[in-house]
Amino acid sequence: MCLVSLIAGYSCTETSTQTKNTANPVVENILARKSVRDFIGKKVEEDKIKTLLRAGMAAPSGRDLRPWELIVVQNRSTLDAMAAELPHAKMLKKAPMAIVVCGDSLRSSYWYLDCSAVSENILLTAESLGLGAVWTAAYPYTDRIQTVRKYTDIPENIIPLCVIPIGYPNGEHSPKDKFDETKIHYEKF
Repeated sequence: MCLVSLIAGYSCTETSTQTKNTANPVVENILARKSVRDFIGKKVEEDKIKTLLRAGMAAPSGRDLRPWELIVVQNRSTLDAMAAELPHAKMLKKAPMAIVVCGDSLRSSYWYLDCSAVSENILLTAESLGLGAVWTAAYPYTDRIQTVRKYTDIPENIIPLCVIPIGYPNGEHSPKDKFDETKIHYEKF
């Protein structure tokens, strides 16, 4: 079972053979995470949404500034409108919800780093709860940022980093093994 699931009281989905051989449930969950772009219509329960948000905000933050702002979007017409306008977020059309991870540019000049950690925590938690999720970028694309602003009324100093469609996966999805020894360097490049 995945650690976050145990803490939140949920069972974890089955993982691939790539992840089954580790004895560490946190590592198993990390290796099982995958990008899910197809969802069934089932609504995400409120307690699971709260768990996603709590886990997101457990992320590290430079100087503990916590520049993040999270917007939960469940309105069907808003999700559909964003799906129509965001070039890489068409899966919003089938997702029952999304979390827009934003950063306060006045609170921190490196808000996007802290918000990236928030996003990864949300993605890993979704995996542990049997949900599917995928990161779709808003920042640094001006057109995408404006689209998200239009549908969420975000003030100018708040910048959307990404939109994370979330829901129950439609079908089986497998994680990719992204380990590549040629990317590892010791002491010097």
